[in-house]
Amino acid sequence: MNIKLLVIGKTDNKELQNLMDNYIKRLSFYIKFDLEIIPDIKNVKNLSESQQKQKEGELILSKIGPSDFLVLLDENGKQFSSLDFADELQKKMNSGIKTLVYTIGGPYGFSEEVYKNAKGKISLSRMTFSHQMIRLFMIEQLYRGFTILKNEPYHHQ
Repeated sequence: MNIKLLVIGKTDNKELQNLMDNYIKRLSFYIKFDLEIIPDIKNVKNLSESQQKQKEGELILSKIGPSDFLVLLDENGKQFSSLDFADELQKKMNSGIKTLVYTIGGPYGFSEEVYKNAKGKISLSRMTFSHQMIRLFMIEQLYRGFTILKNEPYHHQ
């Protein structure tokens, strides 16, 4: 299985980017992982919230293959403990999914079309975090999940 994290806009904070690079490198020992960045929409101040979600949604869906398993990071998604998330990763690997795509939307979330194409939604917290920080948290949780599955001493329970 491959895992892709699909995000809108580049990370402009060098410290966050360095941390993400560190966890991406660690994660690569366990699974093929790709962070794919969709460039920010231009002239957003001329667009309504709905128009921005629609444009971002079109770009997101253009990056999803027909056999990809799309999971949205959404405030109303299912919440997991780290152990349960590791179990969920194992179930996805056992199910024969070729590419598991986690997606972080733009500032207003996802368009209805993206929701219709998603096969799941998860939430990392009931709190709100910046989209750039969520990238780091998601990559770290993927890494943590694989260390749990391999019984490695990263996660402490």
